[in-house]
Amino acid sequence: MAYLPSLRQLSYLVALAKELNFTRAAEACFVGQSTLSAGLKELEESLGVQLFERDRQNVSITPAGLEVLGRAKTILAASEDLVQRAESLGKPMSATIRLGVIPTIAPFLLPLVMPKIRKRFPNLKITLREDLTANLLTRLADHQLDFALIALPYELGNLLVEELFSDEFWLVARSDDPALKAKEITLPIKMADRLLLLEEGHCIREHSMQACKKSDIRNVDGYEATSLLTLIQMVESGLGIALLPEMAIKSGLLNHSDLEARPLATPAPKRVIALVARASTAHQEEFLALSSCIKECSEMSQGLKRTRGISK
Repeated sequence: MAYLPSLRQLSYLVALAKELNFTRAAEACFVGQSTLSAGLKELEESLGVQLFERDRQNVSITPAGLEVLGRAKTILAASEDLVQRAESLGKPMSATIRLGVIPTIAPFLLPLVMPKIRKRFPNLKITLREDLTANLLTRLADHQLDFALIALPYELGNLLVEELFSDEFWLVARSDDPALKAKEITLPIKMADRLLLLEEGHCIREHSMQACKKSDIRNVDGYEATSLLTLIQMVESGLGIALLPEMAIKSGLLNHSDLEARPLATPAPKRVIALVARASTAHQEEFLALSSCIKECSEMSQGLKRTRGISK
């Protein structure tokens, strides 16, 4: 009967699957190459399957290896969560939390939230990483992050999710643009032909297309913006119009520009800001505390109130 694999053997598996090179994988695990090779051989013999194909030039993972790899990552993540949870039991709210935030949230929400968190939980340390949603969720699954602050809708699988507040989209255009002339602005499908978008990977791109009820919008003349700031500059240059989240507009993003932003007619398209974590996270208390702080900031801050009007 096969014996249970050790956590060390599973870590060797994950390292080699990532590097596909025995020397680099051994260095990543801080062991010699012979130790890593022996550990993987024992793992393969125990499980009764070949995990890797090897020759003098290349290393590749087998289909069985891919199946085992996914489970190995889950086991390693759960083991680390267990250790972190045990450490935190004696020192509540004193952990180091690795928080990922998407670029269309970070500069607008974090300046409001972080001072409140530092004041309320002085022993809680938070490190930040800004990245696209897909990259953050990959890092979360790989245990490189503890939480991620993202925008929904987005497919999240079995992650722990706390919805925090809604963030409506506003129409942004030059002040002389005909799109702003109506008393009540709707977003008809025909307006999609003028809609400028962020590049692939930004969730606001998908949200904008959903708002227009189209899944095949092509950016005007092939233009794609890499950031909200670039998107604003493109609109200001007369290339088209854009949908921007209310939190960005209320933060003063359009200050010193010739652009105007108008709320859309009810029901306006919106995104939902959410904090997500692994279901097995060891930081349940911190997860709830951060969620509470962000909700309070969204309710108290003038920038995130649900007021409707004209912003410039």
